[in-house]
Amino acid sequence: MDSALLRLENLEKSFGETRVLRGVSLSADAGQFITLLGPSGCGKTTTLRIIAGLESPDTGKVWLDGRDVTSAEPNKRDVNTVFQSYALFPHMTVEDNIGYGLRLRRKPKAEIRRAVKDALALVQLDGYEKRMTSELSGGQSQRIAIARAVIGNPKVLLLDEPLGALDYQLRRQMQLELKRLQKQLGITFIYITHDQEEALNMSDVIAVMRNGMFEQLGSVSEIYDAPKTAYVARFVGNANIVSGVVKDVSDGVITLARSDGEMSVKLTGAPPERGATVHAAVRGENVQIEPLGRDGQPPEPIVGTISDKRFAGGQLRISVTLSDGTEVTASRHGIDSPLAAGERVAVWWSPDHAVTVEGDNEA
Repeated sequence: MDSALLRLENLEKSFGETRVLRGVSLSADAGQFITLLGPSGCGKTTTLRIIAGLESPDTGKVWLDGRDVTSAEPNKRDVNTVFQSYALFPHMTVEDNIGYGLRLRRKPKAEIRRAVKDALALVQLDGYEKRMTSELSGGQSQRIAIARAVIGNPKVLLLDEPLGALDYQLRRQMQLELKRLQKQLGITFIYITHDQEEALNMSDVIAVMRNGMFEQLGSVSEIYDAPKTAYVARFVGNANIVSGVVKDVSDGVITLARSDGEMSVKLTGAPPERGATVHAAVRGENVQIEPLGRDGQPPEPIVGTISDKRFAGGQLRISVTLSDGTEVTASRHGIDSPLAAGERVAVWWSPDHAVTVEGDNEA
């Protein structure tokens, strides 16, 4: 056995003819914040329910603190869950909601009151003991659900898209609050979301899921800066995927030829063969776009036509269509640029800002 607090070992799960999980394995250390990131239907919630004991895997094992809990009942696992709906009891006060689990365990009333008071202080809702849940805002309800989940100090807290019902500003605020709580408590969080920004902001480790499998598992910087597949590159940060044929490999740089120019990619791993088709991912913030012929451009930059300019989320996004129909988007701070739709431009980037990825541009 390894030292991981939680370990998933080759989980498989099908519902009827639909195969939902295809060999999912994961190790989580104590105090880690791990996010399962992916679109609806990729297997995130099923994985979480298996950890919680609400579903049983067809094959595979779940280990918690060195103990095989694959067949253990939910109440026999040191795990709690926070759902998107919060699942608060509407007929109970905040105090009764938070202390419900301790009452089931027949803890003394004085101990429950102290624990509830401490939990409310933790989520910064001191004095809310006698409120009814109908009197709470969405953000307050979410905090109460978390207080109820952590009051028993579980080894693992599972969070199933708990911020999905909140508006954008409150969601950003609660991301910071959840991360603060997780660090303060030292509890291992397994968090589900389809929001890549949320995953990047909060996680120690991200597992990008696709079709019941982990497409890539790694740190935030690994997922963002070194995606292994075109799917991960596009799903997390919406990177540009551009293909070319290997022309040369030298000085740690791969030169790729296209019909509309050349591009450079940093060599990582074994060098590809000359003539092989290689797919590269480059983030929009690293793409350079200028009118043709300006000083400082590569000898043979990729040439394309500006197809769109739009302002979104504090950034100007300029899209260029290449000769094979590939669209490359550059992100810039500010709201304007002298470049105009229909203009022919040079497109390039530093090789240090591009990585080779598996798969084509159909992410």
